[in-house]
Amino acid sequence: MSRQNIYDNDVFFQNFKSLREDEINFNDVIETPIILHMMPELTGKKVLDIGCGMGQHAKQYAGMGAASVLGIDISEKMLAFAEEHNSAENITYRRLAFEELEKIEDSFDVVTSSLAFDYVQDFAGLMKKIYGLLADGGRLVYSMSHPIATAYDGTYDRYTRTESGERLYANLRNYGEEGLRKIRWVVEGYELYHRKVSTLINDMIAAGFVIEECQESKLPPETIRQYPGKFGGVMHQPDFIFFRCRKQA
Repeated sequence: MSRQNIYDNDVFFQNFKSLREDEINFNDVIETPIILHMMPELTGKKVLDIGCGMGQHAKQYAGMGAASVLGIDISEKMLAFAEEHNSAENITYRRLAFEELEKIEDSFDVVTSSLAFDYVQDFAGLMKKIYGLLADGGRLVYSMSHPIATAYDGTYDRYTRTESGERLYANLRNYGEEGLRKIRWVVEGYELYHRKVSTLINDMIAAGFVIEECQESKLPPETIRQYPGKFGGVMHQPDFIFFRCRKQA
């Protein structure tokens, strides 16, 4: 089973780091407000953050009253940044891949993940593993790239545009063809997995989850107008999809 570790590529990591350092970025402006709003009460809860990256969310959860936060990621560079910039007494970081969740000998009240499940080859298996890690009544809250956004292979412009370059609408390519997609994003060979919305839903249900809420990324029109070069595509397609699920007691 493939385990992509693109974030330990020096060029990719430095580019990603520079994107996150920009105060106006997709993660902080679009993704973070939605996923934080969907989180359950964290006071006194044990949290597992899968694909924790640089640790921004782990630090937020720790500050929201979590008793403990375990952040796991496959990237040594991301974890080193997290340890240096987003540490706290109730946070533990551990190098671990999606495919190694069975090595965690603990249970959690909340399992969460931010924009990392795009890299999972066996999504159905991942849902089952997470279900097994949750305490009864526990919640899974996660975001990932929207299937409309991943229905793209990088060989053509994502948008149909006017002669002046204004986006008219987003293009889809082979939405119904699921599986690995390789595109150029900063470097050649960036890999992600495309799945239909129905596949995501059915895999969660098959694992035993009750789906409580689903959101798609959005921005107020005034923000899109303020940053048309950065967020102009948001009105044409949702970049991210969010789910909150419950393990039945």
